[in-house]
Amino acid sequence: PESLDVTADVTLGPDPDGGFRISAIKLTVRGRVSGLDADGFAAAAAAAKAGCPVSKALAGVDNITLDAALA
Repeated sequence: PESLDVTADVTLGPDPDGGFRISAIKLTVRGRVSGLDADGFAAAAAAAKAGCPVSKALAGVDNITLDAALA
């Protein structure tokens, strides 16, 4: 990749058991990658999300979305 810009917006909500919990995470990825079209970039980002150890650790979060696009 020539460049990647990644942000994660995390939403906290009430936990039914008391306190708070992470209720949603929105991942946004923008990048410049030679040799990849928009579909290839989105597929690579989805594969990275699926294999990410942090995503696996947060598997209990009900709503994790990914918005990936070429910059």
